[in-house]
Amino acid sequence: MIRFLKSNKIIVALTGASGIDYGIEVVKALSSHNVETHVIISRWAKQVIEKESLSSLDEFQKIPDYTYKENDMNAAISSSSTIVDGMVVIPATVKTVSNIATANTGNLISRAADIMLKMKKPLVIGIRETPLSPACLHNLNQLAIYGAVVLPLSPGFYHRPKTINDLFDFISGKVLDCFNIPNEKYKRWSSILESE
Repeated sequence: MIRFLKSNKIIVALTGASGIDYGIEVVKALSSHNVETHVIISRWAKQVIEKESLSSLDEFQKIPDYTYKENDMNAAISSSSTIVDGMVVIPATVKTVSNIATANTGNLISRAADIMLKMKKPLVIGIRETPLSPACLHNLNQLAIYGAVVLPLSPGFYHRPKTINDLFDFISGKVLDCFNIPNEKYKRWSSILESE
């Protein structure tokens, strides 16, 4: 069983799935909690940022401490000798999930994720796809067995969201929870019960 500790260095991988602002908000949330962010941006993620994000690529790239291209296999984070505390892939494409589940380490995203699994460090998979095929469900199940946290990008509504940013906050708060980073990104269930 993986023990989630307070983290200081987190890898965030953004792939080409829709829902790219979930990943951007996670990077912002980690940075606001003084976490050193190592962000891998796939070439498809860059296109999705330009097409659907509330932020421009140039604006976003000013936030992380370090950024990498997906094919930069010479990056320090491609080695398990580089100490980081965990990784989140958000949004994760079906292809990326497949690559990680089958140890297909042909790019920096799947390589860094494989290191998290072999080093028994937290790996969070923010899958953004619906519906899910049997093959994808199988791969997600395998990742869960290997120790990853599968975190579907399906925000709850018990906190009564009023804006799209409330939905982003819910998901980014859940990601921070996975790394045991205290946060008040969303109203928790007990708080809602106590207020009624």
